[in-house]
Amino acid sequence: MLIETEATPNPATLKFLPGRTVMDAGTRDFATPEEAEASPLADALFGLGDVTGVFFGRDFVSVTVAPGVDWRDAKPDVLAILMDHFTAQMPLFRAPSAGFSVPPEEETFADDPADADIVAQIRDLIETRVRPAVANDGGDIVYRGFVKGRVYLRMQGACAGCPSSSATLKNGIEQLLRHYVPEVTEVRAV
Repeated sequence: MLIETEATPNPATLKFLPGRTVMDAGTRDFATPEEAEASPLADALFGLGDVTGVFFGRDFVSVTVAPGVDWRDAKPDVLAILMDHFTAQMPLFRAPSAGFSVPPEEETFADDPADADIVAQIRDLIETRVRPAVANDGGDIVYRGFVKGRVYLRMQGACAGCPSSSATLKNGIEQLLRHYVPEVTEVRAV
């Protein structure tokens, strides 16, 4: 098995491509060791000690290390854990009966039913234009609401905490949404 590695715009995060599907649907972000207990793979990666974030995308795993950690030292250990997990075809998540479950979605902003057409346009643009680009960088973006011209989004994976994420939001996503949906006045991270 060959696992490819790609750099991301976030120097603390690498994107690992195992050459197979990681998540059949959706994505999953682990920001703490406690959250990672729901997944044997994420738990093992956090067990390395220097890992501060794990993100599962459709066909990749992004891993973030603590400030000051050199990827030349951490990469072999991460690759070994990924190789063992995927070669053994272990489950990605522990069974919910074991006391673990997918956490509930965090705060969302209630969309005004009068804005249904606007929200549909925003969601479509995020799904077709923004998410694929963000996934290429090892992350994801989740729509959280539209209120009085403001679009609320959550950055995940390599994009969360990336030095260029605010520029991506303001210069990329905000401009795109404002161009196609004139009702959008601002994009904010949640």
